[in-house]
Amino acid sequence: MPVRTGKPWPLGATWTGNGVNVAVYSPHATAVELCLFDGPEATSESQSIKLTQQSHFVWHGFFPDLRPGQLYGFRVDGPYKPEVGHRFNRNKVLLDPYAKAVARDVTTWDDSLYGYTLGDSDLTFDERDSAAFAPLGAIVNDAFDWRGDHRPKIPWNETLIYECHVKGATKLHPRVAATKRGTYAGLAAPAMIRHLHSLGVTTVELLPIHHFTKDRFLRERKLTNYWGYNSIGFFAPEKSYAAATTPQGIVNEFKEMVRTLHEHDIEIILDVVYNHTGEGSENGPTICFRGLGNASYYRLLKDRRYYENYSGCGNSWNVHDPFALQLVLDSLRYWVEEMHVDGFRFDLASVLGREPYDFDPGAAFFDAVQQDPVLSQVKLIAEPWDAAGSYNLGQFPGLWKEWNGQFRDTMREFWKGDPGKLRDVGTRLCGSSDLFQHNGRSPLASINFITSHDGYTLRDLVSYNDKHNEANLEHSGDDHNRSWNHGVEGPTADKEINKLRARQQRNFLATLFFSQGVPMLLAGDEFCRTQGGNNNAYCQDNEISWIDWKNTAEQKQFLTFTKKVISLWKQHPVFRRQTFFRHPMHGDDFDRDVHWLTPNATPMQNSDWEAGYARCVGMMLDGRMMEEVNELGEPIRGDNVLLLINAADHDIPFILPDVPLQEFWQCELDTFAPTARRQRYEHGATFKLRSRSLVLFVGREKLLGRLKKKVAHRL
Repeated sequence: MPVRTGKPWPLGATWTGNGVNVAVYSPHATAVELCLFDGPEATSESQSIKLTQQSHFVWHGFFPDLRPGQLYGFRVDGPYKPEVGHRFNRNKVLLDPYAKAVARDVTTWDDSLYGYTLGDSDLTFDERDSAAFAPLGAIVNDAFDWRGDHRPKIPWNETLIYECHVKGATKLHPRVAATKRGTYAGLAAPAMIRHLHSLGVTTVELLPIHHFTKDRFLRERKLTNYWGYNSIGFFAPEKSYAAATTPQGIVNEFKEMVRTLHEHDIEIILDVVYNHTGEGSENGPTICFRGLGNASYYRLLKDRRYYENYSGCGNSWNVHDPFALQLVLDSLRYWVEEMHVDGFRFDLASVLGREPYDFDPGAAFFDAVQQDPVLSQVKLIAEPWDAAGSYNLGQFPGLWKEWNGQFRDTMREFWKGDPGKLRDVGTRLCGSSDLFQHNGRSPLASINFITSHDGYTLRDLVSYNDKHNEANLEHSGDDHNRSWNHGVEGPTADKEINKLRARQQRNFLATLFFSQGVPMLLAGDEFCRTQGGNNNAYCQDNEISWIDWKNTAEQKQFLTFTKKVISLWKQHPVFRRQTFFRHPMHGDDFDRDVHWLTPNATPMQNSDWEAGYARCVGMMLDGRMMEEVNELGEPIRGDNVLLLINAADHDIPFILPDVPLQEFWQCELDTFAPTARRQRYEHGATFKLRSRSLVLFVGREKLLGRLKKKVAHRL
């Protein structure tokens, strides 16, 4: 195999049209070999070629005879001294960190995959060859016909995020071809496009699709890492989610999915896991980074044998190392520029901001993203906590949006009936200015959600007091869910309980969409999907996690309600403000664009907010939306709206407040009577606000008022 000098950039195995340039970063290595495999079933390499060129710790070479489709890995020589952070072992074939496709993943957790003698101390050295079981990369051709693909570039104030799992979304979908169910191609199938459009979804957020490891302990339990939060290939789409069977086909299928969704004006956001890798702790396997540069890629303790574990998964990525930081940035840019995705949601993003011991909004990673001409222009969402107790909600830099866990918790507690939550509810409805306004951000910094993949579904939230994770074969999942079963644990034939549960789901959904911020809907919640009370289904690749599309009549009714709520959210720009309300909880009436009302239609006072028994409030929003403009600089105007909220267990008579001259209130939505027809109410009328319900009124002009305006316009 002829080899030329090659170049140290780009990293990885890159097809140039007349050969392949190979470059891999491995500091402290004494030798690096490129290993070529004839196929995924090969038990050993057919050729092994030393990379003799080295530029600033990057080993490289150019191979004119290599072509796309070639399977490969690396063997790396160097010191095996775990006590000082080095774990080189040339007996282990390593996956290229920059591999753009994975042709073989770890299907058998053979003991040879470990750098030490499994069952003994990690200080021991294992001499068994892992070639038969190691993951292998594949060289691909980046060429693809994007057919003039354009990014939808949905403004944040018009964004509706739909969080879903590639496989779970379509695995049971009867209108998706059987060969495409559970795949990238299935997600872009016409039936899924129609469903997303019917809901009004603008942005699909996919659970991790970077190639990930399926943990050994889960395999031994006949379970798997279904969610995928254990990345090992940060440039390669997960192969098990593809209908295609070749590495090139898998990459192209992902691109086809993105292109198709873009053609229908739907964005793609990837949930990415750069806080740790699938190699785990010092007791984990040596399949990639550990054997290339353990001390560079991972954050190590003072005793460098061990890892800092801010992720809860055994290790933490070392963003302080220039090449480790570069890999993250290169990966992000690759998915934007080559795969055309529209943004990212960062799992445990606080880990990336630890500088060096605790979170810092001025961390190197955030600075690098801020100045990057590509990454600074896409959607960036942070999960603002980590597994080591660092909770930084509201502390991320200006470009970033954040999962608002306080919104979730407050709304769950309020609708459950917990006392003393009314003021917090008002703050969350207004976009959480207490969290985001201090550094010049807007309500759109708040990603609002009631449920996500991590926890109960919406239906389970109102059906279970306790988690039911027995299928996980371990004690896992949160014990403090802020849920309420309404009298019976799990399914029941009690009609009254089922009615109340359905109403509570409607309350949660309406609260989500009628709050300031960016709403995120968990896939399946639109028609009451259940996981049987499992609040941590990370290892359940089965009907527990897959969406069941064969809905009952009750579920179809809820889907209709969901569409109605989203339609109202889209119709009324006052729910999608780009700036905070002026004086949301205090101030004179003339200077307000939000009015808080007691059931007597009088302004809320501090004593009303603080009353522990208070569970009812009215919120009137001014549709004139002063200072709000669109992209053309034109004023945004809409209708006045009135939101009445009652989390008490009894009905409350509510006097409807005054509206401008020639207007009346029209009831557009009532969670107690979701199918009721619109009704008109004059200001001053008393409305019977039913227990545990939410009602939306819209200010409408009377016919006489509209005629006067038309005459005045003509004159």
